Amino acid sequence: MGVAIRRAGADDREVVVGLLDRVFRNDPVSSWVFPDPDHRLRKHPDLMGAFADQVLAEGWIDMTEDGKSVALWLSMPAAGDATGDAADAHGGDDDPAAFREAVDPANERVEQIARIMGENHPTDRAHAYLLLIAVDADVQGQSRGTELISAVLERCDREGLAAYLEASSERSRGLYERLGYVFTGRTLDLPDGPHMWPMWRDPQARTA
Repeated sequence: MGVAIRRAGADDREVVVGLLDRVFRNDPVSSWVFPDPDHRLRKHPDLMGAFADQVLAEGWIDMTEDGKSVALWLSMPAAGDATGDAADAHGGDDDPAAFREAVDPANERVEQIARIMGENHPTDRAHAYLLLIAVDADVQGQSRGTELISAVLERCDREGLAAYLEASSERSRGLYERLGYVFTGRTLDLPDGPHMWPMWRDPQARTA
């Protein structure tokens, strides 16, 4: 690999949020949450900042040394084992409303997407949850995303831990399938909007 991966810290927040904003600003899901382009330009960084803050507090962010690629992960316990912040991450009834209030209080779609993702998140088994992964445009096509994900999946395989994510496009779904993720069979459908593809990966046996 050409660029080293390290764990991001609070000092990296501005870089992480800036990258997430650039990469996802015109993503189908972000465009649905903020249909007005001018409003999206103003508020989309707040949405990405809320995600980054959650993961910095409750999970971890892997990033390349040049700051051009990041992956945001959460460790999700099985529902019966979850307490405190871990339990909230599974999507309690009050969390989507609080998320909306923090990001864009007048925008009900912020709450809707948080609620849909939370209500459909698997809770029966512990897993590593890839919330977001972003690669800057000028380094795409260099296998950055694959390397960031694979580093965690190798650890999941060693520890017998499953993994989960929601793909936001058919193209990304294909990438994740090559890494061993399997579509769960039912899309997450945003009201009058795009689909997301929930994908699960069981731990895989390591070969010598």
